[in-house]
Formats: sequence, C-alpha cells, structure tokens
Amino acid sequence: MRVLRGWINLLDKEDDKIVGVKSTALRFGDSTKNWVSGFGIACISSLALSGFNASLGLPYYVFLAAASGQLAWQIWTVDIYSGADCSRKFVSNKWFGAIVFSGILLGRLSS
Repeated sequence: MRVLRGWINLLDKEDDKIVGVKSTALRFGDSTKNWVSGFGIACISSLALSGFNASLGLPYYVFLAAASGQLAWQIWTVDIYSGADCSRKFVSNKWFGAIVFSGILLGRLSS
C-alpha cells in the first residue's frame, strides 16, 4: 500500500511539474514535515506575541496551547504520501482557527 501511495504522490508531483505549479511538495520533498513544523512554531510564537501585545487574558493562552496541540497532532500524524490524508488534515485546520478565535474572544472578555 505504501508503494501505491508513493506512486500517487509521485504522479501529483509530476503533474505539478508539467503544469508549472511551484508546490511545497516539490520544494520541500521528504523534509516537508520539518518545514511545516518550523512554520507551525513561527505561527504559534507570533500568535503568543500578538496576544501579549493585545493584553489578552489567560484564557487566550489556554486556547493557544490547545491550538498548538491540534497543530502538532496534524503534523505528527499526516502521511505526506497520501493525498487523502493531507486533504483531511488541511480541512481540520478549521478547528485550529476556531480554537484560536475562541481564545481571542475569551481572552478579550477576561482582560
């Protein structure tokens, strides 16, 4: 099954090359999870700094910790060779946004 998923991913990359799409799958290759982890750390750090600068209360940081966990789960469990799994993880980003938004609201109400 792994070979089949690798083949499908290879076809997606080949399609990207043919069409001229400069996708992250082509750019980062097998180190995609490392790059995405770095982007996730930058995102969470920026959100924490933004919360500090906006004087948001403790609930914001509790929700930010939950959002960090959700993001870490996405990165840890994604199979970069499975288009279906990548799509499911992408769609699950709505929960990341909902958690951060809830944190902003409750952080503002508590400050």
